[in-house]
Amino acid sequence: NFSLNYYAEDARTHRAMTYVYDTMRAYAENFTTGDATDAPSENLLLIGGTGLGKTHLSSALAQAVLSRGFDVLYVSALDLFSAFEAERFGNGGSQLPLIDRFYRCDLLLIDDLGTEVSNQFTVSCLYNIINTRLNTRRPTVISTNVMQDELRRRYWDRITSRLFGEY
Repeated sequence: NFSLNYYAEDARTHRAMTYVYDTMRAYAENFTTGDATDAPSENLLLIGGTGLGKTHLSSALAQAVLSRGFDVLYVSALDLFSAFEAERFGNGGSQLPLIDRFYRCDLLLIDDLGTEVSNQFTVSCLYNIINTRLNTRRPTVISTNVMQDELRRRYWDRITSRLFGEY
């Protein structure tokens, strides 16, 4: 139920969001985990201000890919790092099955990257997720309100080089 009419008054934003919408729709329709003859779907990084529809489109993408029978995990950055903290520091029982799914699901969607408290632990977890999923050729979609320069300041070069080079 995403409507491009919301952007009708700003031609530049309307063009950009039409492109994003078309890209997300095609991604959902053509999503694949790959096989011996076909590569898996690419990774996506959605960067933009609040209220543009990144979360709405990501949720719709998750639902569309899930309805095609793929294993999809949609998680906010806050919940992602909370699961790792709970597993690492023992707050509230084992989160290991959930953490394992972050690495193994067919499609991982991380919403609102940059809303978490950024520290050595969370940055290390993010690097491990991104790097592992790239190495195992498992697609990931990340949305954030944090612009490129701020991403570079907040996260290691190893993370941002992967985000800007592989997404």
